[in-house]
Amino acid sequence: MRKGQTPVLKRVIVDYKKLDKNILNLLVEKFPDGYDDDDIVTYRNASNEVVECVEVRTDDTAYLIKVSKRLVMAMEDFDDSDNGDSEDSDLDTDELEGSEEE
Repeated sequence: MRKGQTPVLKRVIVDYKKLDKNILNLLVEKFPDGYDDDDIVTYRNASNEVVECVEVRTDDTAYLIKVSKRLVMAMEDFDDSDNGDSEDSDLDTDELEGSEEE
């Protein structure tokens, strides 16, 4: 790579259902108090639908995580379980699935 060039990041779009603990941790670290409208990236998918995402990055990858009520709940639950002494740190997506109203 030449001096002054920025590395090309791999771009990955991630749905709420596919979040792993590492990406969720990045989200909570970047947005400890939640995300704002200014943090949302908007694009149109192949079906010409508007999709809203928030972005987090690692050294080699830029993740676009689709925004939904379930994402907010998952971030809150992850933060709570991370700070608590919960032995089961897996994200319970079944409980959140039925709680979203669209």
